[in-house]
Amino acid sequence: MAEDIPAQYHDLFDEPNFATFATKMPAGTPQQTVVWVDREERESVDRVLVNTERGRQKERNVQRDPLVGVCIIDPEDGYRYVSVRGRVEEVTAEGADDHADMLARQYMDVEEYPSREEEEGDRVVLRVEPLRVTGTESA
Repeated sequence: MAEDIPAQYHDLFDEPNFATFATKMPAGTPQQTVVWVDREERESVDRVLVNTERGRQKERNVQRDPLVGVCIIDPEDGYRYVSVRGRVEEVTAEGADDHADMLARQYMDVEEYPSREEEEGDRVVLRVEPLRVTGTESA
C-alpha cells in the first residue's frame, strides 16, 4: 500500500536537490545513481519521478525488479533527509521529453534538456510508488 511523503519533505523534491536512486543488478547487488528527481500527487498520494534514457542500467534493472530506493539529503543541513523505498509502478515515454525539459530548467536553468541529441534511446519516466518513507529533521 502506498505511503504518502510527508509535507515537511516536499521542499527536498521541489528544489533542485540531487537524489541517490538505488536499484538491484541481476545478481542482486545494489546499483546507485545520482539523479534529478521530481514528485507528483497521483491518486491522492505522492509519486517520485525519475527521468532516464531507455536502455540505461537503472531502466533495465527496474524492468526486471521494480523495487527501488530514493534518498535526498538537504544540502543546507546534512542531518535532514528523506528516504523512500518503493516500487516502480510505471515506465513510460509519454510526457518524458517534456519532463526532462522541466527538470533541466529546474536543475540547470536551461530551456531544454541539453543531451537529448547525444542519446540513442527515448526518454522515459520511472514513476515510483512510495511503500515506506522515513526521514529526519535537525534538532
